[in-house]
Amino acid sequence: MNKYESMYILKPNLDEETRNGIVERFKSLVEENGGKVEKVDEMGQRKLAYEINYISEGYYVLMTFESPGELPQELERIYKITENVIRFNVIRL
Repeated sequence: MNKYESMYILKPNLDEETRNGIVERFKSLVEENGGKVEKVDEMGQRKLAYEINYISEGYYVLMTFESPGELPQELERIYKITENVIRFNVIRL
């Protein structure tokens, strides 16, 4: 099992219930695929360095987890098809 860190940015106009549902969805995705979530740090709404599709702010979430080597690829695939995710990044620690 490898340690990974994933940061993703959600659209700023989401209500709290929707945002919590997305965060919980990604957390459960890791756990269902044999991983272990160590920490989920919701950093809150921040200004983006540059506009992305006319959006200048985003809601940042940092997730640290352990998982088998093939899980990050699946996680990135899910990030890509989730319409409320603006940007994402998964790195191995």
